Amino acid sequence: MSQPYASAQFLTSAAKPGGFPPSTAPEVAFAGRSNVGKSSVLNRLCQQKSLARTSKTPGRTQLINFFQLSTGAMLVDLPGYGFAKVPEAQRRQWGRLIEDYLTSRENLKGLVQVTDIRRPLSDYDWQLIEWCYHSELPLLLLLNKADKLKYGATQDAIRSVKKSLEDAPIPLTVLPFSAAKGTGIDAVYAHLDQWLEQVNDTP
Repeated sequence: MSQPYASAQFLTSAAKPGGFPPSTAPEVAFAGRSNVGKSSVLNRLCQQKSLARTSKTPGRTQLINFFQLSTGAMLVDLPGYGFAKVPEAQRRQWGRLIEDYLTSRENLKGLVQVTDIRRPLSDYDWQLIEWCYHSELPLLLLLNKADKLKYGATQDAIRSVKKSLEDAPIPLTVLPFSAAKGTGIDAVYAHLDQWLEQVNDTP
């Protein structure tokens, strides 16, 4: 059901933990490399063209951005990781910010990790998967840009990723998605509904 997500509004941005809003309602975080279309995924899910800032220049998201639903639940856009043209010191700073967020949010219910279905999982992707494993955090691996591949290639990519993750001892789902076309959106809503227990409650 898309209605609760269409109510999403920007709440605040944070460059350090002191800027995080209180963790009083369920929230789900969105993470991914800087060029995988993470902001476009959020905009598609929330049926808003410019809720999350998008840019042709990867690495634009430099802060943690919090978006609040009408229920009080939150969707959280983490800085994109792994962009080679960003100075190493900046990448380390973003990495620390992401780690501070992931380790401090008591009401974090799940992580949506956005990847490019046409690319293999990167070292940064695996680091985040391993973090979810050690933290016992449910993970939805979203293979974005599925519209760029034909059906057979899409299925091959899904099988390849699932095989590489078959021994992962955490709740983990792999789904094809297209921010451009909306492919897979109902399955993502189902996961968000499950994680954000208050999402269908009356505020």
